[in-house]
Amino acid sequence: MTQTSQATVPVSGETYGQILDFYAGHMQALDEGSVELWASGFTEDGVFAQNVKPEPWRGRSAIEENMRRGLARLAQKNVQRRHWFGMVTTDQRDQDTVRTRYYAVVFETPVGGKASVYLSTTGEDLLVRQDGQWRVKHRLITHDAT
Repeated sequence: MTQTSQATVPVSGETYGQILDFYAGHMQALDEGSVELWASGFTEDGVFAQNVKPEPWRGRSAIEENMRRGLARLAQKNVQRRHWFGMVTTDQRDQDTVRTRYYAVVFETPVGGKASVYLSTTGEDLLVRQDGQWRVKHRLITHDAT
């Protein structure tokens, strides 16, 4: 899933605000360890792909299970991660479908230590509105310097 050179149609200001609010709640849930709530931000058949992983996670339950394992590994390292999304651009596909592109920075802070940048990425999502809520149908995270 990559951005093409075709003309994009920006979303309304109201929809843009809803998308930013979705991202804020979505990532705060992850950073707080609320994996079930975070995973509910994906459609049942959602996909989470990364350019550094051979296979994407497919389906909400698999996404939740894999992220739960990842957070357990972080807990063993005794670190806190914080995700920041910014520079969000949107492309309205239809009334209930939006493609977004954004930068994501992940900060990591060991207990008693100093925060540092753990990771810098570009994200591309296909968002769909279901039951009045935005959800991720497909997410591609591309790690910088890979």
